[in-house]
Order: sequence, then structure tokens, then C-alpha cells
Amino acid sequence: MNLPSFLWLWKIAAWAMGGAIAFYLLLFASGALMFYGRVAKIGRPPWLRNAHYFGGIILVFLVFLLLAIGVVGTVGYYGSLGHSDHLWSGLFVVGLICLSAWSANQISSDNDWARSLHITINVILFVGLAYVSWTGWLVVQKYL
Repeated sequence: MNLPSFLWLWKIAAWAMGGAIAFYLLLFASGALMFYGRVAKIGRPPWLRNAHYFGGIILVFLVFLLLAIGVVGTVGYYGSLGHSDHLWSGLFVVGLICLSAWSANQISSDNDWARSLHITINVILFVGLAYVSWTGWLVVQKYL
């Protein structure tokens, strides 16, 4: 297949990546507000936890959409995978997203470890998103 037939796919990927970064930042802000409310012992607004959880679901969806687009687009264009570090960095981010979602579901008053695991994973996810964005930009430069 030729590049013009995949242009619409790359546009969706660009919007999805921008959305993923935006939702990551929103989740960071809402998580920071929940952390502040817990440390300052002032509580949090009742809607904040649900908003944080729903934002996480959207982030998971966007990352899996990016995975699907990357696999379909790369196999469609090259006929195989593994032409750059973008595949491995993308799979790393997908794994971190899955771990983050799992650890979020484990957070409760009985599981003190889950909250610190969730925060640690999301700090590492920041680095992963930065690296996958960089390698994705390098991939885009090959197509242009």
C-alpha cells in the first residue's frame, strides 16, 4: 500500500497521541489534588475520584487505539513490524498503562501498597510517554 491511503490513519494517531498526553496531564492534576486532599486531611470533592477514574479509562482506550493504528499502519506499509525503537517503546507504554489501570483497581484502605505502586508506575509512564513521542516523531519523519 502507498502512503496517501494511510494518511487518514496517521491523522487519527496524531490526535490520539495528543489526547493521550492531554489526559495524562489531566490525570496528573486530578491525582495531585487527591493527594493534597489526603495529606492536608481536607478530603476531596466527591466527583474527583470518579473523574480521575473515567479519565484513566479514556487514556487506556487512547493507548490501545494507538497500538492498533501502529500495528495496522506499519504492517500495511512495510508488511512487518519492528522497523524502529517505536514498537518497543510503544509496547512498554501499553504495559505501563495496563499496570497502572490494574493498580488503580487495587487501591483501597486494605491495600496501602497499591497507591504507591500506582503513583510510581505513572511517574515511569511520564518517561515512557516522552520516549514514545520522540520515537513516534522519528517514524513520522520517515514518512514525510
